[in-house]
Amino acid sequence: MSKKSGTIDTRLTLMRWECPGVLSLTLSPLAGRLPRPEPGAHVDLHLPGGMVRQYSLTAGSSSDAYVLGILREPRSRGGSAAVHETLRPGDVLRISAPRNAFVLDPGDGPALLIAGGIGVTPLLAMAETLSQGTRPWSMIACVRSRKALPFAGRLSQLGARVRADDEDGVPDLPALLAGVSPDTHLYCCGPGPMLDAFLAATADRDPGHVHLERFEQPRPTAGEGEVAVDLARSGRTIVVGPQETILDALLAAGVDAAHSCRVGVCGTCECQVLDGEPDHRDLILTSEERGEGRMLICCSRAKTPHLVLDL
Repeated sequence: MSKKSGTIDTRLTLMRWECPGVLSLTLSPLAGRLPRPEPGAHVDLHLPGGMVRQYSLTAGSSSDAYVLGILREPRSRGGSAAVHETLRPGDVLRISAPRNAFVLDPGDGPALLIAGGIGVTPLLAMAETLSQGTRPWSMIACVRSRKALPFAGRLSQLGARVRADDEDGVPDLPALLAGVSPDTHLYCCGPGPMLDAFLAATADRDPGHVHLERFEQPRPTAGEGEVAVDLARSGRTIVVGPQETILDALLAAGVDAAHSCRVGVCGTCECQVLDGEPDHRDLILTSEERGEGRMLICCSRAKTPHLVLDL
């Protein structure tokens, strides 16, 4: 572990061109071994210039090295551009321990993995795990064209079905799910429109069998009206304006609140609510976690005039 609490020092030992616009990064520990990765997990990657971005662990990750797959986003906020243009093998990079908000169900029922573009990265890790067991499973990788298919070799080894828009048309999620048994666990990761279609196509299924992960969504709107946030540890009260998030207001007031993605997908800003009712707008907390009073302050608001947070 580095002197900065909670981070791990790694060396970038390999960069590989997986397809146009996608690089895989292999990160090896400078000392000891890495925490055991779970399929679906992601890490925070600390980049030059102080940027921190979240990337999923993909197939090939182990306690000896983590493998990430990173798309060069045309509208990058700086993260993917820094990876593609600045990083080179030999660089020392800090990462967080893995966190998992996209967990592979531990049961023995069938599983279907549906990936869209770079959304293949966490699903490949799941496919790798499933391929080592006896549980029935299958995988569909959807891309615009086969030229844009990342990790094509590994997908082929695992027996994944590939469908390309320029050959098969835009994916029809209801058709892809037709005939899939109700007891099948469904996993989907990809662009926003694909995930919206996936949710619509699975609306009549058991929610406990429907799993998805969004890499990012538009920055959440703040909400209506002011919210008074009491910080129990410091005794301060911060007023959150109608066009601010709770995190925005805390940072503006000089409160050192942990944060990273700012859109409710990484969990870094999680806080315990001691009083008041949150208006949850994140994408990762389960109903049980919300019931325990946990919330993500980067995107969620309040249904009551004030909240008390354990900060």
